[in-house]
Amino acid sequence: MTNSIPKKSIVVLVSGNGSNLQAIIDNISQQKINGNVVAVFANKQNAYGLTRAKNSDIPGVFINHKEFASREEYDNEMMERIDQYSPDLIVLAGFMRILTPNFVDHYQGKMLNIHPSLLPKYKGLDTHQRAIDADDNEHGASVHFVTAELDGGPVVLQSKVPIFASQDAEELADRVQQQERQMYPLVISWFCADRLKMVNNHAELDGQLLDEMGYAVG
Repeated sequence: MTNSIPKKSIVVLVSGNGSNLQAIIDNISQQKINGNVVAVFANKQNAYGLTRAKNSDIPGVFINHKEFASREEYDNEMMERIDQYSPDLIVLAGFMRILTPNFVDHYQGKMLNIHPSLLPKYKGLDTHQRAIDADDNEHGASVHFVTAELDGGPVVLQSKVPIFASQDAEELADRVQQQERQMYPLVISWFCADRLKMVNNHAELDGQLLDEMGYAVG
């Protein structure tokens, strides 16, 4: 860990269980990420991610999207509340809302998402079943910068898992999520060490342009 770089402030957005949030918190406690989660935001009051935040003494903020007349009004409220924490990085960890272009532009280059498919394949929902239905022999997850295009920002890292003939979507999802909990903290650690940037709508790691599939291991 490079001690000369100030620790980054991270805001995490969740809608559900928050298993990736927990992986991030754990990696920070193990000093593998040069940053701190300064707040967790959720659009669902019963999101277990808020409980995880409370258990780690992290401020949890619930903003009910149903109380706003439009997506734009909700996102504007989110931005106003998030900016109170002066985040260096916004992490989407199972935040199940499509963000408005204004929100995305506001955090351009400092917002990451993890998507359960090997992008550009299977943007959107039900990715595991779609991969099975297509008779794919492999599936996985992608960490990418967020842009206005849904699940279309530059990919930083992908992890693949084989699809077995006897597997159903739930079993496949569990195996993909195991990979997610390894790869998301790694990418966040790169960002917090000032190694990872988005430049001209492309991901760069250590000054090197990554290809459309992201960082290649080996």
